[in-house]
Amino acid sequence: MSVTPGSPATSTESGTTGRHLTRRLFQLYTGLALYGASSALLVRGGLGLEPWGVLHQGLAELSGLTIGVVSIIVGAVVLLLWIPIRQKPGLGTVSNVFVIGLAMDGTLALVPDAHGLLVQVPVMAAGIVLNGAATGLYIAARFGPGPRDGLMTGLHRLTGRSIRLVRTAIEVAVVLTGFLLGGSLGAGTVLYALSIGPLAQFFLRLFAVPADRGTGTVVASGAPGRAILPR
Repeated sequence: MSVTPGSPATSTESGTTGRHLTRRLFQLYTGLALYGASSALLVRGGLGLEPWGVLHQGLAELSGLTIGVVSIIVGAVVLLLWIPIRQKPGLGTVSNVFVIGLAMDGTLALVPDAHGLLVQVPVMAAGIVLNGAATGLYIAARFGPGPRDGLMTGLHRLTGRSIRLVRTAIEVAVVLTGFLLGGSLGAGTVLYALSIGPLAQFFLRLFAVPADRGTGTVVASGAPGRAILPR
C-alpha cells in the first residue's frame, strides 16, 4: 500500500521522527553538561581526576586559566588533529568541546572543596558514577564521538593497532604529562580507570535510542557490545 505525502501515516512518521530527534538532542546536551559537572566533582573531591582531567588541571595550574577553559582549548586542539587522520566531526563532537568545559567551570563556581575523607570519598564516587551516566547519555544519542574518542579511533584506523592499545597509550601519555604539570593523580584516577568502562556500558544500554530507518552508523544499541568506551 502506497502512502501519499500529507496522509495520516506520513504525518505520524514525521511526528515520531521529530520526537526521536528531540530525545537525542536532549540526551546529547544533558550528557555533556553532566560530564562537565562530574569532572568538577572529581576536582572538588581532591582524590584524583580522570586521565584527561589530570592534564587539564596541570595545564590550568601552568597557565592560570580555569580548568574548564583549558578543557575547551585542549578539545579544540585535539579536534584539529582529526584533519590529518581524516576523521569527520558531528554535532556531538563540536558540542563536546564547548559544553563540557562551560559546565565544569559552572559547577566549580557552585560546589566548594570537600574536606576530610568522609566527604571526599562520597564526592569522588558521585563524580565517577555521574561520569558513567553522562558518557552513556551522550554516546547513545549518536551525534558523533567526542574529540578524544575520535582521535583514538582515527589512530586505530591509521596504525592498525587495537583500540585497547591506542587508548591505553594515549591515556598513559596524558596522565603522565598532566601529573608532571601538577595535575591531581590519586586513588580517584585508579578507581575511575577500573570502573568507567562497566559503568558507561551499563548506561549505554539504559539510555540507548533506537535508530531511525535509514540512519547511519549506530554507536549504541540495546546491547552495545562494541561501543567505544574507555578501557
